[in-house]
Amino acid sequence: MSAALPPPQPETVMQSDREAVILSNARIVLGERVIERGWLAIVDGKIAEIGEGKTPERGEDFEGDLLIPGLVELHTDHLEAHFMPRPKVYWDPVAAVVSYDGQLATSGITTVLDSLRIWREEDVKDADGHAEVLADAIAAARAGGLLRADHFLHLRCEVPMPRVVEEAAELIGRPDVRLVSLMDHTPGQRQFRDEEKLRTYYRGKNGGLTEAELDAVFETRRRFSAEHGETNYRRLVEMAKTHGRPLASHDDTTLGHVRQAVDDEVAIAEFPTTMEAAGALHAAGIRVLMGAPNLVRGGSHSGNVATAELAKAGVLDALSSDYVPASLLMAALALPEAAPGIDLPAAICTVTKTPAEAVGLMDRGEIAPGKRADLVRVRRRDNVATARSVWREGRRVA
Repeated sequence: MSAALPPPQPETVMQSDREAVILSNARIVLGERVIERGWLAIVDGKIAEIGEGKTPERGEDFEGDLLIPGLVELHTDHLEAHFMPRPKVYWDPVAAVVSYDGQLATSGITTVLDSLRIWREEDVKDADGHAEVLADAIAAARAGGLLRADHFLHLRCEVPMPRVVEEAAELIGRPDVRLVSLMDHTPGQRQFRDEEKLRTYYRGKNGGLTEAELDAVFETRRRFSAEHGETNYRRLVEMAKTHGRPLASHDDTTLGHVRQAVDDEVAIAEFPTTMEAAGALHAAGIRVLMGAPNLVRGGSHSGNVATAELAKAGVLDALSSDYVPASLLMAALALPEAAPGIDLPAAICTVTKTPAEAVGLMDRGEIAPGKRADLVRVRRRDNVATARSVWREGRRVA
C-alpha cells in the first residue's frame, strides 16, 4: 500500500494566481488504492493536488463517479475503418482521422499510438495500409488543432514483405513514432498456425478471392518469408535501435520466439498466442499486452490463449483495444472479476500507467501531483460503464 496522502492544503488552491479546476466528490483511482470520497485540483494542465473528504472550494461534483487517468492505447488499427468505411471506398484522410479521434476520446482514450500497417501485398486487394497518407493526415489534423487525444505513431512492420524495410525507413525518423512492431503472418506460423483461421480472415476482408486465389496468396507469403524474412527482421531491429524506437514482438508462440524477443531487447510482447510464451515473456521482464476485445468477448477470435487466462496466471501487463476503442475501458473494469487477484487500481494500470511507461511517456498514466491532467470521469451502473467526461491536459475534450 502507498503512504497516506498528506492532509489537504486549501491555501495552495485558494491563493494561487492561476485558475484552478476542481473535481470533487469522486472515487479517485490511484496507483495502489482508491480514495472513496476525494477531490482533485488541476492547474496549468497538470494535477496540482489530491485530497480526501470535502473539497476546499466548490468544484464539479462527480456524484460518486470514478475518476481515473486517461487511457493509453498502444495498438489500434481502427483508423483504417474510418479511412476505408466500405471496400474500395476511401474517405478524406484528415476527416477520417478527426472522426476516429472523436471515437477514441469519447471512449476515454487520451493518448494513442495509431498503428499503421507498413506493407503492401500486390496479389491481395486492399492490403496496402496507406501508412504515409495516414501519417500525413494525423500530422495535418494535429497542426490544425483538430485532435482531442494525443496521437503518436506505431509502425506495424510485416517482416516478410519485400519492401517493408524501405517503407519503414520513410517513416521511422518522424518524431511522433513511438513504437515499431515486428509481425509475421505467414500461413502456418504464430497467430495463424491454423491456416484455416487465416483463410477465414481473408475471406472476411476480401470476399472476391476464390480458394485457388487464396492458395496462390499463401504460396506467395511462404516464398516471401523464405526469401526476405530473416534479412528484413535484422534490418528492422537495427533501424529501430538506431532511431531509439522501442520494439514490440507480435504473436509470440514458442520459447524460440521468446528467446528472440529477449535477445533483441523487445519492450512489449503484443498478443502472445500461448500460455507458455506469455509466461516466459513476463518472467523475462517484457510487458505482455493482450486484446481487450478478447477479454470482453470471453476468448480469442483466432482460437489462441484467452486474455482472462493470462490475467489469472499473473502474466498480463497491459491491454489494447485493438479494433474496438470502447473495449479498453470495458475490459479494465471487468478485469477484477475475471481475475480476482487483480484489484481495481491494478486493472486500471493495465490501460494507463503500464502502457505509458512502456513507450517512455512518463508524464502521464496515473493520478499523482505533477502528472498531466489526462482524466476520465466514469459512471458505472450494473455491468455497463461510460466515460461521461474526459480531460486532456486539464482541458475538457469529451
